[in-house]
Amino acid sequence: MEDGRIWADRDGVTEALDARPGLTLDEHSPKTNVEDCEASGGLYNASEGLAEALRSVASSQLWNFMGFSLPISSLFSSESFSLKSSDMLCFENEMKREDAMEVDAQQEETYVAKFESEYINSSVPLYQEYWMNSVKKDLHRAQHTGLSELVTSMRLPGLKTPPPPLSPTSVLSPPGLQAKPYALWQELPQVKGLLNSLSAQEIQLQEAIFELIVSEASYQKSLVVALNVFQCSAELKQTLSRVQHHVLFSNLKDVCRVSEWILQDLESHLRQDVVMSRVGDIVLKHQQDFQQVYVPYITNIMYQEAVITQLLQGNRKFALILKKLEKDPQCQRQTLKSFLILPFQRITRMTLLLENILKRAKGVCLNVSNLTEAIEAVRKIVEECDRSVQQMKRTELLVCLDKLVDFGNVKSIPLITRGRHLIQEGTLKQLIVGGNHKVSVVSRKDVYIHLFNDLLLLSVRSGNRFVVQDHALFPDNVRVEEIKTTILGLPPESLLLHLTKNHNRSSTALIFAARTRLEKETWIKVLSSK
Repeated sequence: MEDGRIWADRDGVTEALDARPGLTLDEHSPKTNVEDCEASGGLYNASEGLAEALRSVASSQLWNFMGFSLPISSLFSSESFSLKSSDMLCFENEMKREDAMEVDAQQEETYVAKFESEYINSSVPLYQEYWMNSVKKDLHRAQHTGLSELVTSMRLPGLKTPPPPLSPTSVLSPPGLQAKPYALWQELPQVKGLLNSLSAQEIQLQEAIFELIVSEASYQKSLVVALNVFQCSAELKQTLSRVQHHVLFSNLKDVCRVSEWILQDLESHLRQDVVMSRVGDIVLKHQQDFQQVYVPYITNIMYQEAVITQLLQGNRKFALILKKLEKDPQCQRQTLKSFLILPFQRITRMTLLLENILKRAKGVCLNVSNLTEAIEAVRKIVEECDRSVQQMKRTELLVCLDKLVDFGNVKSIPLITRGRHLIQEGTLKQLIVGGNHKVSVVSRKDVYIHLFNDLLLLSVRSGNRFVVQDHALFPDNVRVEEIKTTILGLPPESLLLHLTKNHNRSSTALIFAARTRLEKETWIKVLSSK
């Protein structure tokens, strides 16, 4: 994956789509609606990472359970999902080639698993049920954990709590999985004769490892339902454009295939050695597979949410067919959104599962090889997903702002540039000192400041637009300093801003006043940063 782009494999044909259709990082980029950029308390907010981006994606059932009110809103207007003409032509040509190859889309695209579990029967629940019960358990133990840490599910205090002592006969089934046949490692026929020779701690370790297998089987089951009920539905396809269908399901088929591979390897290990020890090696073996499928999929999640919201609001046929598909018995009353969020839930939960295995392995003679390395590998993938989402959100902010900025008589510059992101924004009062040698007159004018990591914009707001008055490269051509306000008769919240080389390559000095001393100190700090 390259910055700003999503790679997806569709029926063996690899395609590179802009992560936001229509977005190219140059001055000719298409623009978004004003409404898309506005948010309560301000025009828009800076990126807050993966957890923030995914708040609008998690099921309403979960967020209601957590006690948060998080309304789902469309991230982008309909025009946000229109490709540039040249990109659209290439995309449509590729789709036409695919159409020519398709005889029966329904039969061709139905996902058929190449591996079926030997140990986990069909009664395993959907992953949504497993995950929800696991989160409830975590929430019970993590009442004081922050939302961001809770959503990313990377480190919860609950997993640091020492478990109560368990006897070999009292080991509980994995959270969310009831003790049905083969839901427990100790229920496997080949294990029965070993139980008396193992300690309670050794059994707990094997149950923790077996939970990785059982939960992967549950996850695989849900992914296959998502593919065959929703993605491969001919009825649903007829209500969507090719672009919408691609954004909606992204590379879910590849995610499912990788899940199938790791489940096969985990069960192969179990078949070879019922007392398992090489789960760390297996996870590391698939590290690259995880990275290649999860980073683009999770980066695309917020676009999935935007497409679904738009379709539900503006495409009655889509809404009716989706409602019909969600009633399919295979879905077990789960929604499309709950299926689309599965990869995010799985990759973050996997860290916890591996950490639990590591905790159980302490004090046990059995060496679980490369487990710490596997945990770190999965954590790095989650962090890469986080960075990718943040970069997407930052770019979206630039696209929004590009729509609102009017350079007027000031020399214009391309606002959408790779690597640029917003650091601070807000209104300050510009103080203009006039009058004569006897009387000083200070007039005030509101100036809106956008401070990027490489650029400073000074604008005057006109309705929802920003009319640029001046700009300078930051930090090279920007200096800020305190001024002696008492001598000049200025408010104590004043500061002096130097543009050593502004839009017309001249030097200028401006006096600004903040509303509070704290706001002044904040601006001085960010404007002084290098």
